[in-house]
Amino acid sequence: MAISRAKKAELLEQYKEQINNSSALVFTNYLGASVPQLRSLRVKLKETGTTYSIVKNSIFALALEQCGKPHPDGLLEGPNAVAFVGEDIGKGVSALRDWIKSERILEIKGAILESSVLDASAAEALADLPTREQVLAQILGAISAPAGNLVRMIGAPSASLVRVLNAYVEKRKEIEAA
Repeated sequence: MAISRAKKAELLEQYKEQINNSSALVFTNYLGASVPQLRSLRVKLKETGTTYSIVKNSIFALALEQCGKPHPDGLLEGPNAVAFVGEDIGKGVSALRDWIKSERILEIKGAILESSVLDASAAEALADLPTREQVLAQILGAISAPAGNLVRMIGAPSASLVRVLNAYVEKRKEIEAA
């Protein structure tokens, strides 16, 4: 069934908005998935800030071009759905990969990350990226480690002085007691 020009323009704008709000785009083949299965996938992905949409290839290719993204040769052939991953790439792709492993229906075909087109194995490897929380914890650790070292260095001379004075007092007590 043909899509009207107005519907095509609406889809184009929708795709452009989703592309611009995504940190990564993961392409999947959705053949064999039922509507309830796709609904359960969307619910699982929504928890990670990821949306999942079946796309019209020609309109999606135009949206990619207008957003300055590379054209993924081979990924826009056949039936396609795209996971529009939010800011936490690791968490979003991991949720998609976990759902695919449990349901054994879909397959990841590839991805677009920034200006790079990734093949299926590289796209699945995105799931191994640390989550946003893990990255923030690593940054906090890297920032606080020098501060802790500085505090210990500043406190070391005074602690040494206290130990020397304490030893001197103890020695004087021994001499006086004798």
